[in-house]
Amino acid sequence: MTDVAPNRYGFFTDTSICIGCKACEVACKEWNDVPEDGLDFTGMSYDNTVGLSADTWRHVAFIEQRRPLGHQEPGVGEMDFRWLMASDVCKHCTHAACLDVCPTGSLFRTEYGTVVVQEDVCNGCGYCVPACPFGVIGKRETTGVAAKCTMCYDRLPAGEQPACAKTCPTDSIQFGDLDELRERADRRLAQVREAGMTSARLYGHDPDDGVGGTGAFFLLLDEPEVYGLPPDPVVTTKDLPSMWRHVGVAAVALLAGVAAAAWGRTGSGATGPRGRIR
Repeated sequence: MTDVAPNRYGFFTDTSICIGCKACEVACKEWNDVPEDGLDFTGMSYDNTVGLSADTWRHVAFIEQRRPLGHQEPGVGEMDFRWLMASDVCKHCTHAACLDVCPTGSLFRTEYGTVVVQEDVCNGCGYCVPACPFGVIGKRETTGVAAKCTMCYDRLPAGEQPACAKTCPTDSIQFGDLDELRERADRRLAQVREAGMTSARLYGHDPDDGVGGTGAFFLLLDEPEVYGLPPDPVVTTKDLPSMWRHVGVAAVALLAGVAAAAWGRTGSGATGPRGRIR
């Protein structure tokens, strides 16, 4: 597990006010020079990117539901319908499995508590891809190296917000001190529930969850699975210490067995059956 900076920064994404404009996707690609990843019709509403990848660092999901919003009366014509939109991103986990498995140091924790990939240091091993419990990291086909959201690491020293937060027209994506964002999120959740959206909840907000809380958390209006998020994410490397202990014990036992066998052969084979020296 890796240490996290005391003054940690992050994202709070309030999906209740996301309008699905995709300005965050465009701004992310333009600032970070992320390649275009296809404008194909996927059959998933207006979602043309489907999920996060090495070439999609911000992904806007569109979920159509035949149910009203909390403040609407059900069954009133076309009002018996809601459209959930959410801009997903790397979670910059407190306990980041990608960091644990990276053999080159390409992935590192910044002074802002974020997790960044140094693409020029990555050797393309791909260990980080299955290690991420959120399926965030991917390998770029053109270069073979891993890539994901850096939270615009190059903008932060200049006091600038990440490009996605800067361009969001509704402030659905908010950037700042993580503790302050958590307090803001608690207040916002109370407002949304008071408005009648009782299914609203915070996701990634709890420091006691399976990844120690995330540096990018969300206010959702439905179950995490609806948005394609794991309900109970767990850092995939949490069992590594015990696994290595078991490997060590097994290795010692194997070496002891080999040594005993070798000793036995030497002892019994020193002389032949008639005392002849071999």
